[in-house]
Amino acid sequence: MSSSDAPKTCGTCGNGTCAAARRKQGESDEDFKDRQKLQARLCCIQHTVVVLSGKGGVGKSTVAVNLAAALAAAGKRVGLLDIDIHGPSIPTMLGLEGRMVAGPDGEMRPVEIDGIKVVSIGFFLENQDNAVIWRGPMKTTVIKQFLQDVAWGELDYLIIDSPPGTGDEPLSVCQLAQPDGAVIVTTPQKVATVDVRKSITFCRLIGVPVLGIVENMGGFACPKCGEVTPILGSGGGQAIARDMGIPFLGSIPIDPAVAETGDAGRAFMRHHQSTATAVIMRGIIDPLIATCERQAPVASGTIK
Repeated sequence: MSSSDAPKTCGTCGNGTCAAARRKQGESDEDFKDRQKLQARLCCIQHTVVVLSGKGGVGKSTVAVNLAAALAAAGKRVGLLDIDIHGPSIPTMLGLEGRMVAGPDGEMRPVEIDGIKVVSIGFFLENQDNAVIWRGPMKTTVIKQFLQDVAWGELDYLIIDSPPGTGDEPLSVCQLAQPDGAVIVTTPQKVATVDVRKSITFCRLIGVPVLGIVENMGGFACPKCGEVTPILGSGGGQAIARDMGIPFLGSIPIDPAVAETGDAGRAFMRHHQSTATAVIMRGIIDPLIATCERQAPVASGTIK
């Protein structure tokens, strides 16, 4: 294990304001050590962004993968955590099916590809057709392990791909990781936007800033002529942003190359950087990076 991957010892940074340096009233020795171990990991991560949506099938994982790929291409140290317990798609989208996560002393090591450190429940399934049938407490425990027991090392960004909805997984990861903010993904049609609005309310109720909304599948981009046809309607993402007072980051068209690269296990932003769709994605990603990096860096030993 490299020195950058080794966990720091919590409580030795000299920051007396860190909540993890002090035992809570009634907290057991085991719980106190667990909380310190988690915080020691989080203190090595400068920025955490969770990708959310109240609706399934909107391309949330596509946004998460390409956000991570764009950050890595910009020279950032990047981690990508897939907490979709029941339908992990990140291993498929990055060509990592069948890879194993193993490390000494019960510690997990991320799978690395193209400068991205990746962890997913998919790495722990003996067969990719196996169904994960767990209730909430088990899912929360595994998410905590992914944050606490994975040797993430020093990261500039941890991108977290969350399953749809406002249930156990997004609630657990937001409470444990305390992200800098959330990116909300929708598609244009009303049936999606009605549910996606709930994700914004969810973030506000638990105190997670909404960095902005991305409208995916905002029209079909013809690969021959470039004309964009609004197959699923248009303007749904902009309407949410306007009505709920959050930034609208942009609209990504349906591009066959995005689906092709995902099925082939390659990140679109790495292999199609000169395309019109990649330009649109960069226009979405660059403001996110700017927003995160305008925030003061997290001091070691400080809960975000």
